[in-house]
Amino acid sequence: MVSPSSTPEHAPAQGRAETPIAFIQAIVAAYAQRGLDAGGALEKAQIEPKLLKKNNTRVTAMQMELISAIAMQELDDEGLGWFSRRLPWGSYGLLVRASLTSPTLGLALSRWCRHHGLLTEDIQLSLSERNGIATLQLDEVRDLDVFQEFCVVSVLRNALGVACWLTDSRIPLTATHLRFAPPVHADSYRVLFDGHTHFNAPTNALQFDAGYLALPVRRDEAALQQMLQRALLLTVRPYRRDRLLVEKVRQTLAQYPEHSRNADDLAAWLNMSARTLHRQLKEEGASLQELKDAVRRDVAMMQLQRTSRPLKQVAEAAGFQNVKSFIRAFKGWTGTSPEAFRQQQLR
Repeated sequence: MVSPSSTPEHAPAQGRAETPIAFIQAIVAAYAQRGLDAGGALEKAQIEPKLLKKNNTRVTAMQMELISAIAMQELDDEGLGWFSRRLPWGSYGLLVRASLTSPTLGLALSRWCRHHGLLTEDIQLSLSERNGIATLQLDEVRDLDVFQEFCVVSVLRNALGVACWLTDSRIPLTATHLRFAPPVHADSYRVLFDGHTHFNAPTNALQFDAGYLALPVRRDEAALQQMLQRALLLTVRPYRRDRLLVEKVRQTLAQYPEHSRNADDLAAWLNMSARTLHRQLKEEGASLQELKDAVRRDVAMMQLQRTSRPLKQVAEAAGFQNVKSFIRAFKGWTGTSPEAFRQQQLR
């Protein structure tokens, strides 16, 4: 898990109890592995010890976040006993930082998989793409024993959470594959992973639309520092907003303007109705007009910065039918005229 910079404050458990007690049992086993007592961590997370004997009970996401953060610090192990060597505090934060400068999610996840191998050789992560489906695979190199389920689920959910955070987008899964048999709490997997979960699979893997791999990484160092304050939320709580359609529309507007004359043409190109296009963009926090303006602005600014074309040609390239409307729109975007903007770039 990506670790927070400090232990979360002691707080009452909140939300629905959906997290399997098996994960708490695994954390207690990690304490026992080190010859330590987990009683203090259980108390701070308000988890009654008697619940550990009830294999089909659950705890809340808040309780899971609390005890995980406490255990990581007390054991100085972000792997929580999963691997043959400890992962010192801050290990997963370094992985995020190493992926932060990637231009796209695809490269960021490839780096994540490669660098994870520097932390431990007990598991191997890999990213592949085939027939429009991206697969994030986790291979178990060593027998994970009692930690298998907790480790596999946590590492995969953490990688997915980081991917969502890097792109500021919800990434819905098309399928989840897990090597182990269905546990007694198998119904919890409808919350742990969306899409269909396949148990007794040949390997562990998450699958999703490969289009997400082209999403740009939207985060920077300042955002990382803020995220690390509550990083465990990436693992225990799902990301809400999906930005894939926004990026598809943006790319279509920029690369295929002939298919973007109006909402009906664009929707047909994207194999959906105009009504669905508007509705899904609204759900993603955008509108077609906003995206059109953003693409036109980017094209115009690039033309003014990199070419000496007359304004009429710049206006046409940006999708305007006349110079007057282009100048009016450009002033609305930047607060200055196209000519003044071009002169500023030459200074």
